[in-house]
Amino acid sequence: MFDSIYQKHLQWMSRAYEQAQEAGQQGEIPVGAIIVDENNQLIAIAHNRKEKKQDATAHAEILAINQASQIKKNWRLDGCTLYVTLEPCPMCTGAIIHSRISTLVYGVDDYKTGAVRTVINLPDSHCSNHALEVIAGIKEKDCKTLLQQWFKTKRNL
Repeated sequence: MFDSIYQKHLQWMSRAYEQAQEAGQQGEIPVGAIIVDENNQLIAIAHNRKEKKQDATAHAEILAINQASQIKKNWRLDGCTLYVTLEPCPMCTGAIIHSRISTLVYGVDDYKTGAVRTVINLPDSHCSNHALEVIAGIKEKDCKTLLQQWFKTKRNL
């Protein structure tokens, strides 16, 4: 049972990772996100677009939440799972909580702005009005390497 659940998470995180790669190729910080509904159907797919949109809120998670809400015609995303390659920041974590996403699966911890487990823990704080299941470390090595290589390249330009 555990292996099949892990394989499902790995499969979906691979899709988010592909989006992260796409973001990096477009000059964006390589973060990708997807949302899967309660029937295990893909309903949203996005990657960072802050540079392209010149919008500080155009994080992969926010864009995916917006897409999923449009598809479901509801801001409440109960039963949905968000897969994202990097631990969400405070803005994205707030949106995840407020949209009532049931499960968050992320790849690598963010030791600068992580707001789920690493720097602060918004889901378990008194300000959270929603119980969020969190699973971390899926495809962690690949997600970490992608980010490190992207930032190394940017610094060497």
